[in-house]
Amino acid sequence: MLDKSIPYYNVIMKRRADVLLTKFALPQGYSFEWYVPGKEEKWAEIETSVAEFENTAQGLVYFQAEYLPFRDDLVERLLFILNENGEEIGTITSWWNLMGERRDPSIHWFAVKDEYQGLGLGKALISECLRRLLLLEGNKDIYLHTSTRSYKAIGLYLKAGFEILEDESFGHYKNDYDKAMPFLHKVMY
Repeated sequence: MLDKSIPYYNVIMKRRADVLLTKFALPQGYSFEWYVPGKEEKWAEIETSVAEFENTAQGLVYFQAEYLPFRDDLVERLLFILNENGEEIGTITSWWNLMGERRDPSIHWFAVKDEYQGLGLGKALISECLRRLLLLEGNKDIYLHTSTRSYKAIGLYLKAGFEILEDESFGHYKNDYDKAMPFLHKVMY
């Protein structure tokens, strides 16, 4: 869950091309499943459960506006983790951001429901997302935008080979490195 007790500052991260990919397997009883039409509400439920949206309806509106126009891409880029009962409990998106003519591979909307955090599911999701981005986009730098409030996820990204960027960015995202780092040092180091 987002830690809304600390200020929100944008954090930009990059995983450089040619960094070796570490594979993290899912724990027994869990499985991956790619998006199929109709899973929009499950995505919105997961993202709402970690406080990305105020409610599922708000998350669904976002999904419909930002992702449904790319339905054909979603089926090979939006990944879920299912628990032993077949319920969607985590998600990540192997996406891209455009900056003029440049298309940057990027991770979007990574979340695991609170009650399933700490089981290694997040590491497995990130690992599979990176594998998919390499397959679809080639061996390129991979970016992500996050915030100080997602410092637990930042720790996972660092373990997956990402670095926090001081002055670079991608897409339309602002980089608040100078403001973000004092808070990250307090909660992470």
